[in-house]
Amino acid sequence: MLHKQRAINRCLSLAGKKTPSPRRQQARRRGGAGRGGAGRGRILGRCGTAPRGAGAVTHRPPFRLRCQWCFLAEPWLECFNSPYGTKYFPEYAEKIPGDSTQKLSEVAKKCSIYVIGGSIPEEDAGKLYNTCAVFGPDGTLLVKHRKLHLFDIDVPGKITFQESKTLSPGDSFSTFDTPYCRVGLGICYDIRFAELAQIYAQRGCQLLVYPAAFNLTTGPAHWELLQRGRAVDNQVYVATASPARDDKASYVAWGHSTVVSPWGEVLVKAGTEEMIVYSDIDLKKLAEIRQQIPIFSQKRSDLYAVEAKKP
Repeated sequence: MLHKQRAINRCLSLAGKKTPSPRRQQARRRGGAGRGGAGRGRILGRCGTAPRGAGAVTHRPPFRLRCQWCFLAEPWLECFNSPYGTKYFPEYAEKIPGDSTQKLSEVAKKCSIYVIGGSIPEEDAGKLYNTCAVFGPDGTLLVKHRKLHLFDIDVPGKITFQESKTLSPGDSFSTFDTPYCRVGLGICYDIRFAELAQIYAQRGCQLLVYPAAFNLTTGPAHWELLQRGRAVDNQVYVATASPARDDKASYVAWGHSTVVSPWGEVLVKAGTEEMIVYSDIDLKKLAEIRQQIPIFSQKRSDLYAVEAKKP
């Protein structure tokens, strides 16, 4: 279970602890992005490789002194605790809480930050889910989001993938409150469904977070476009966390972890390599945009509506 050991080492390194490195193996890519604050806040973003001993220890000061949010990438192929492939999910699936999420909890408490922990294959009652766990500054599990829309696509000659071969979809919305704002969660393919973002906006979310791993087919075409669309349509900040690119992997991620403003501006975007990026979240600016272009009060509810069928 080298992928799980790498994940645990990465979490421990962020918390300033050290454990022996696993056998040297080809590194897989993974990534992250940030934090939002009341009035004005800071997002820390990481787009990087799988754990290499305590390599992230040098990045502890930004976590502790400047950031209150940490977003980690969707860690299937991004390699949080599992390779990305339907044949691997049953082998690497964990309960929540479990080994990987316990380490996320420890990091959150150690650094006194909110951790949006990407995703892992979760096993529950005989079913597997693609699940994102969120932890508060005291290490408490605040919410877990099970991916609602499974990645089943077929682009002839380019990419075919079917998460539904082994995974089950979630069936609930996932938000959590902080002293700064309310946050809505999605995972990767969820970002393509505008209704989900609209419901989150209706429920008072000002920041939407999508751990994700677009590929070399969908990434250049839709990655930034979808983020800017969700941000502008709902006048919210959108943050995505992607793995860095590993051209030798069986599934090659597009990379480019990004933060987009409610105006549709790309505030920061990582490259394809391992890196850390920062961005300010300005909720005063968000309020100004909503006042200047008051789309929420201008919607024609007499003609159309987006309605949630579950709480």
